[in-house]
Amino acid sequence: MTTKKIKVGIIFGGRSGEHEVSFCSASSIVKAMDKDKYTVVPIGITKEGRWISPQDSELALQSGKIEGKNTVILLNDPSGKALVHIDNHQRLDKSSALERLDVIFPVLHGPYGEDGTVQGLLELATIPYVGAGVAASAISMDKDLMKIIFQQKGLPILKWMTIKRKEWQKDEEKILALIQNGFEYPLFVKPTNLGSSVGITKVHEKEELEKAIDLASSYDRKILIEEGLEGAREIECGVLGNDEPRASVVGEVKPAGEFYDYDSKYIDKETQLIVPADLPDEVSQKVQRIALCAFKAVDAAGMARVDFFVSKKENKIYLSEINTIPGFTSVSMYPRLWEASGISYPDLIDQLIQLAIERHRDKNQNKISYESKLLDT
Repeated sequence: MTTKKIKVGIIFGGRSGEHEVSFCSASSIVKAMDKDKYTVVPIGITKEGRWISPQDSELALQSGKIEGKNTVILLNDPSGKALVHIDNHQRLDKSSALERLDVIFPVLHGPYGEDGTVQGLLELATIPYVGAGVAASAISMDKDLMKIIFQQKGLPILKWMTIKRKEWQKDEEKILALIQNGFEYPLFVKPTNLGSSVGITKVHEKEELEKAIDLASSYDRKILIEEGLEGAREIECGVLGNDEPRASVVGEVKPAGEFYDYDSKYIDKETQLIVPADLPDEVSQKVQRIALCAFKAVDAAGMARVDFFVSKKENKIYLSEINTIPGFTSVSMYPRLWEASGISYPDLIDQLIQLAIERHRDKNQNKISYESKLLDT
């Protein structure tokens, strides 16, 4: 008797500055999945937001570029749960619906994928999916909202402020004065809704500030200014689970550059990922506790990588951010943290898929109709 395979859609690419990064994560996941257990359905999304067929997506993973002409769409219809072709006239061809999908593994880093947008579509289609839900994804993507919640929960964070692009364009001198009077250098200037350190600048003096804000504002309408911590170690911890999450061992990033920017993460081979980090046990344990608190604070699910700064002299811990769809190649920090914690890369993928199905079943217990007692009188 053969067991029915689970059909897993792997969504990658997308309308984000992290489009290319997504390819690496998706390729690694597809290669590592147990083909006797899963039927893998790759689904590529172009930078313009067009979803392409699994056949073209398979070729895209091999070439590193999404060029397929065959467009598909996932209907927000709970009765379908399948991809549907769109013909040359942009009309749905329901007769050519592809195989139904049992679960989705979104590997979309950044906006239009990690921010709750795709999660909302999957909720409408009632398809189980790996990772955080709509609210947790949106909050974790917006670094300003995320920090507000962390602050409310009493978690240790560095001083920050947020400005709008229109505010900056309207009165640059006013914004520069606010920052100059309210913060100590160095500062980090970031797009609020982006990941992989895209658009981030470390600012050492006032003369560098204007250019840094211009760069961040080219990626987002909200810009985050955060006080830096000189001589800090960059520490990361993985979280896995739903309502009862657990924390991985703690790792350290030693970037090739001055900080863990895009080049250090994906290009420069001199960056070191040290797992486990060489920290006193009590510091590592505190990092793990704060990571779990951060995960629960935003009501995350499935997975997250939680990033920290730890001062070198005093081992003082500052929570930086939570990433709900962390880099997921076999050598990325999140899988490496769990491998060092006793969970292999293929097993980690298995567990995440099962967590997605578990959460979906839990949500299906919710009532969707209300029976008023007044109607019985």
